[in-house]
Amino acid sequence: MEVRNVIIIGSGPAGLTAALYTSRANLNPLCFEGHRAGGQLMTTTEVENYPGFPAGIMGPALMEDMRKQAERFGTELRREDVEKVDFSRRPFRVQAHSGEYLARSIIISTGASPRHLGLPHEMELTGRGVSTCATCDGAFFRGEDILVVGGGDSALEEANFLTRFGRSVTLIHRRDELRASKIMQDRTLKNPKMQFVWDSVVSGLEASDGKLAGVKVKNVKTGAESPLAAGALFVAIGHVPNTQLFQGQIDLDSNGYILVRPGSTATNVEGVFASGDCVDHVYRQAVTAAGLGCASAIDCERWLAAHEDEHAAAGNAHPAARAKAVATPGAR
Repeated sequence: MEVRNVIIIGSGPAGLTAALYTSRANLNPLCFEGHRAGGQLMTTTEVENYPGFPAGIMGPALMEDMRKQAERFGTELRREDVEKVDFSRRPFRVQAHSGEYLARSIIISTGASPRHLGLPHEMELTGRGVSTCATCDGAFFRGEDILVVGGGDSALEEANFLTRFGRSVTLIHRRDELRASKIMQDRTLKNPKMQFVWDSVVSGLEASDGKLAGVKVKNVKTGAESPLAAGALFVAIGHVPNTQLFQGQIDLDSNGYILVRPGSTATNVEGVFASGDCVDHVYRQAVTAAGLGCASAIDCERWLAAHEDEHAAAGNAHPAARAKAVATPGAR
């Protein structure tokens, strides 16, 4: 069975950037895109904050361009999910629907999924008034009345950020007190643009002309429901890293994010690297995911080159050592 130099699991900005860099390094990567290829940008409408697109670009269009670029340089793309991995021995084993694949190295770029409210029409309205990223979409709602659901630090950070754009920002929280840190609570409570709906949850979404027009809010103590008009609803109740596949294979933190060495994308398993939102729970931006994808490709190429003698002794010579350009500082 053929042993691939590198298998990339995931096809968001991190995975496709890793694919681009490893293919340009003559490593002939195999990238498993998954059936939901492209990551979170596939549910985003216009992207205005990705460098190089002064007029903005639609999220799916950006991901299709990244895909074509990786494919142009020789990445093999498979639109199927990885079902199982074995990192306990080399070469590493990756099981997909079409069969088992072997690899000298692995780059994990499976991303993270935002938690949703689970309401009818929520996914239809995502990108049309419903969002999970204030940094990505806040500027689209200048002068609007904006709602934010949540009560932790992330929710309050998003709410405060959104007051730069919205006429008002209303935080909806299921309890009568916030879970966020004291300093974040103080900042939010003192913000003159902030309003609060306590002991409440969003129980329904109202649409007009295919866009969000308002929500229904239910008081969890009284059961009473009331309408609330809004131009935007930001759901800030956390993210779930897509790392269930790797439990017991590599080190994860208590929230399921992949742990990497400081200043590196290397995991605790030699030859396995990770990038994007399955690692980064702080920034969660397309551009930072792409940057980590680049870093993981360079880390992977250098690791393969450093272990060439080991692979050659096993009868698995590879071209990593001949592909020095990507590992050269300043190379593009």
